Amino acid sequence: MNIMDIIGPVMVGPSSSHTAGAVKIGQISRKLLAEQVRQAEIYFHGSFLATGRGHGTDRALIAGLLGMAVDNENIPNSFEAAKKEGLEFTFRGIDLGDAHPNTVKMYLTGESGRKLEIVAASIGGGQIRICEIDGLNANFCGDYPTLIVHNLDQPGHVTEVTSMLAHKSVNIATMQLYRDSRGGNAVMVIECDQEVPRESIRWLEHLEGIEKVTYLSLEEA
Repeated sequence: MNIMDIIGPVMVGPSSSHTAGAVKIGQISRKLLAEQVRQAEIYFHGSFLATGRGHGTDRALIAGLLGMAVDNENIPNSFEAAKKEGLEFTFRGIDLGDAHPNTVKMYLTGESGRKLEIVAASIGGGQIRICEIDGLNANFCGDYPTLIVHNLDQPGHVTEVTSMLAHKSVNIATMQLYRDSRGGNAVMVIECDQEVPRESIRWLEHLEGIEKVTYLSLEEA
């Protein structure tokens, strides 16, 4: 147990899970999109759907998509801020089965047309978990620089990625591998101790068999 388990994060309330966690989900999703969000289709599941409006989950999520921090006093006014910044958004309900009760699914479109599908959960104390990216499993918290590589399930791709990280002196904290079927679509989720150089990400994007590279940087934009 750490101090966050006892007193929770410094935040605009009322709830660390429904409010602060929702802000952080928005923040991380914006960083993964790697550009300003222009359109957001948002689907609340479980407790987020049942009690989210009363806890300000809707406003908190939009605040995060705008880049606000969890302690930003303007979170309750995020809808108005979104209108000024040209962010269009909709909210609907969804049943995601046995997903965590504080789960949201989003379809995001950035200013360049870049798209991101994300499923994320607020797991308590302001902590979150990214569960899916673009329809494939993921499992990371957003506290480390994170490289997500979508590739064809073929030999050699894991070696290409890990060799590049070693060459750039980037240490791997955790690594997860997923695939939808043998020889089908696969994804690597790699949490790193250092930031991955942008030129290395661009290099990965042009490798044969690599379908999409998404990167979560913790550096300020």
